[in-house]
Amino acid sequence: MKSVTIEGQLRTATGKSATRQLRSQDLVPGVIYGGAKEINFYASAAAFKPLIYTPDFQLAEVVIEGQSYTCILKDLQFDKVSDRLDHVDLLELVEDKKVTADIPVKYVGTSVGVKDGGKLVTKMKSLKVKTLPKYLRENIEVDITNLDLNGNIRVEDVKVEHYEILNSPRIPMASVTMTRQLKQEEAAASKTPAK
Repeated sequence: MKSVTIEGQLRTATGKSATRQLRSQDLVPGVIYGGAKEINFYASAAAFKPLIYTPDFQLAEVVIEGQSYTCILKDLQFDKVSDRLDHVDLLELVEDKKVTADIPVKYVGTSVGVKDGGKLVTKMKSLKVKTLPKYLRENIEVDITNLDLNGNIRVEDVKVEHYEILNSPRIPMASVTMTRQLKQEEAAASKTPAK
C-alpha cells in the first residue's frame, strides 16, 4: 500500500496567534490522535499535497523529532476565502484497534449490459468500512461483469473479507442504463409489423 512521508515539528505554542504565525510561513498545523497520546504538530503545506490531492487511499508516515507515526487522513479544513489548507486531522493506526475509513471503489470488468449497448453509471466512488489497520488497502474491487441492462449493484452485493461495510446495504453503487440510441432501436423494432 502506498505511503506518504511527512516531516513534522512538534507544536509548542497553541492558540490563534501562534496558528496564524504558522500559516503565514506556509506551514499547516495538524493533530494526530487515536494512539497513546494526542500530538499537535505542524508541517509545510507542500508536504501534505501528495496525501490530500489524490484519489488514492494511502497511509501517512509522520516523522516528528525522530519518532514515526503511521496514520490515515481523517479530516481537512480549508480557508473559506483563499482555499488554502488550514488544518489536518490524522488518526494514528494502532494494530489491534479497528478504524473507520473511506476506501475508494475500483470497478473491474466489462458489464454484459454495456456490451449490449447500455451505459454504465457509477454512483459511489468509495465505501465507508471498519477494519483492523493490517487489512486496510488502496481500493475495493467491485466486479461488474455480470451487470445486465437496467441492473444494479448494491452495497449489500459487495463482500470483502475482514471489512464491515458501514454504508446502507440497499444503496445502488453502479447500474447500467439504456442509452437513447438503444431506446430508439427498441421502439423502431416494436413498430415493425411482424410477418
